[in-house]
Amino acid sequence: MKVFKFGGASLKNASAIQNMASIVKAYAGSPLLIVVSAMGKTTNALESILNSYTKEGDYQAELSTLKSYHFTICENLFADPEPVKKKIFSILEELTENLHTPGDYDQVYDQVISLGEVMSSVIVSSYLVEQGLPCQWLDARKHIITDTAFREGKVDWKKTEEHIQHLKNDLQNHVLLTQGFIGSNELGFTTTLGREGSDYTAAIFASCLQAESVTIWKDVPGVMSADPKRLPNAIVFDELPYTEAAEMTYYGASVIHPKTIKPLALKQIPLYVKCFDDHTLPGTKIHECKVDKLPPLIVFKDNQCLLSCRVTDYTFINEEQISIIFNALADLDIKINVMQNSAISFSFCIDFRESKLNHLLDRLQQYFEVYYNTGLTLITVKNYDAATFDEYRKKPGILIEQSSRSTLQILLRA
Repeated sequence: MKVFKFGGASLKNASAIQNMASIVKAYAGSPLLIVVSAMGKTTNALESILNSYTKEGDYQAELSTLKSYHFTICENLFADPEPVKKKIFSILEELTENLHTPGDYDQVYDQVISLGEVMSSVIVSSYLVEQGLPCQWLDARKHIITDTAFREGKVDWKKTEEHIQHLKNDLQNHVLLTQGFIGSNELGFTTTLGREGSDYTAAIFASCLQAESVTIWKDVPGVMSADPKRLPNAIVFDELPYTEAAEMTYYGASVIHPKTIKPLALKQIPLYVKCFDDHTLPGTKIHECKVDKLPPLIVFKDNQCLLSCRVTDYTFINEEQISIIFNALADLDIKINVMQNSAISFSFCIDFRESKLNHLLDRLQQYFEVYYNTGLTLITVKNYDAATFDEYRKKPGILIEQSSRSTLQILLRA
């Protein structure tokens, strides 16, 4: 059996969903499980609704825009859109209830933001059925079980595999369609697997079902040496080793979610990245292989925050002080993207998330003078050559520069 994942761009409007259905029809002769993301920029819209409610209490205009967006897709897809619109309206009512349910921010976040995937899956599964495909809607929250951490739920693999194993019989007679990005904990709350986590969902299902392959359908012809929107001369890789792809995701390449590679590599399940605009293109195959002389890979990671912790008593930064910093980061589940130290300060770069930054500052300011900058961009050049090494070191506004035998990283003002 195969696992397909379709992202928001491949479901952004009615014509995109019709194209997605044509791809599914071409592969529907064998067992197939499909994972879908929220449509278009729905996750951003839901975050905006939550933030507006949290800060101002007024979110009705944004909610109305979101409803109109999904209703328009329904009206352009279905001969009779009313049954599906009724389901979407019910989900939006649930969204409102979740906004008003007591809980800390991250808990409410997961209950609200997860509904983007639910709406998407309801619309797409209904359309596939209308197109004559034996599609069965599946609630990912009943199959992917996580711990109680919100926004970065850690999968309980044993329980998840037990739940997913029962799907093997259904796959013989149906195309199964489910949601990316979401799961649930044993308390019954919805959890999410990390922003853009639908790729990871596909890998979880594939691993538990011993799938033949996973295919991620994107708006690019495959994995590229850089974001073509930033660097138009970027090239497509025909194939990549698991290790190379994993490193790319670590440095912030957005084409694949960072957690996707490990469960596939452990089961030796190949991952294909293909173009949904032209499914005849070969795309990129990620598997166990060796590729000599890879060209430079350039990854841009925006919305970065640089923190500098400076000792206050004129002593030097030592292991004890560094352990304080790392313990705080571990407790708050914050990953360092690049770090650097001097005699009296330790600087590190993280993804900017206001709530987590505030908690981190509260911890660190008990021991250090803490300075920080936001709105930064981290550029990683992997497998650099002399030309790219020289080019990127000359970028204006560099705050941190760091290089190893194969990798150059610079953090600069955007």
